[in-house]
Amino acid sequence: MAVRREDKKEVRIHNKSSKPDNIVRREHEIMERSRELELELPSFMKGFFSYLRTGVLPNTRLAYLFDIRFFCEYLVKETALTKATRPADITAEEFGKIKARDVNAYINDYCRHYRVETETAVYIYENGNRSLSRKKSSLSVLFKYLYRDEIIPNNITDGFDPIKLPKPGEREIKRLEIDEVKKMIDAVFEGNGLTAKEKSYWEKTKYRDTAILMLFITYGLRLYELQQLNLSSFDFQKGEFKIYRKRGKESTMPLNRSVEKVLRDYIDLERPKQDEIREGDEDALFLSLQKRRMTERAIRDLVKKYTSIGMSRGRVEGYSPHKLRATAATALIEEGNSIFDVQALLDHDNVTTTQLYAAHKRNTKRTLIDNFEWLDEFEEGNGEED
Repeated sequence: MAVRREDKKEVRIHNKSSKPDNIVRREHEIMERSRELELELPSFMKGFFSYLRTGVLPNTRLAYLFDIRFFCEYLVKETALTKATRPADITAEEFGKIKARDVNAYINDYCRHYRVETETAVYIYENGNRSLSRKKSSLSVLFKYLYRDEIIPNNITDGFDPIKLPKPGEREIKRLEIDEVKKMIDAVFEGNGLTAKEKSYWEKTKYRDTAILMLFITYGLRLYELQQLNLSSFDFQKGEFKIYRKRGKESTMPLNRSVEKVLRDYIDLERPKQDEIREGDEDALFLSLQKRRMTERAIRDLVKKYTSIGMSRGRVEGYSPHKLRATAATALIEEGNSIFDVQALLDHDNVTTTQLYAAHKRNTKRTLIDNFEWLDEFEEGNGEED
């Protein structure tokens, strides 16, 4: 039974499932945050909230609720479409008077570039078409549901302006090239490219950092999949480990020798002893210097640092863990592996997602052209004499 304090109360997890306690706790935290957001929104949306609870994944539900709360805050603060002073007080009648042009103005004008002012700073936000498309999608689902339940009189979603997204192309999929991966691994092995301050931390975390990067580039794990890994996830005798994926799926992954070595090095040489670890995090695989389970943000910053070294760029230009997922996918496909096998490994819902990586073959084109010279002086091994 895991225990954690939440608002000065202990959260006790009585876990009768096969999931580890940390996975159950993470799902609980997402659901609690969703409930908090629902309380900030109008009560006439309760049916929609029930639909989200049963119809979409927890993370998707949370993203929808954030988007809808943001729209309601916009209605209150930036328009005359409601007399409410807070989102929860917006009425169904007021929502029913919203026109498609009002939503288009919100998406195309307000969301593209807006500012948020606090007591200490002014934050400027800029959204691209992908972010705008997600916000539009959240509102489309909401308005369609409210129309279906006869809470609003018209389905206005047909009047929403389309948002053009670029077709997947060669340059859109960002990932590390093979030589950049090797440079990144050299950096984490030897400390190359680190500043003096970074190197002082690296001395304490180099085995951990190596294991994290190797898991990302070998298995293409999602950030939260890696962050939630436990010691008990790994069975070194069987040469395998378990991960928990979207929709509560449990997957067993084989361990290769490289990953097993770096994991054993980290566990044996660097990971804190069990009696030193914060209560509730004893089974967490990757720990911070504070001996707590690493946060997603800390792992993201770590990846950004080492990928920036691999690409010989500044730290702000480093890549996210998702780009290492793309690196693993394209490398596996370019090695000649079946696209369906790669789909299964990466847990893509649809093979068309995996095909985006199969289409991204700049290295293959380079090899073809480099070996297709027309001038004798550049041909190698052609056996011809002058």
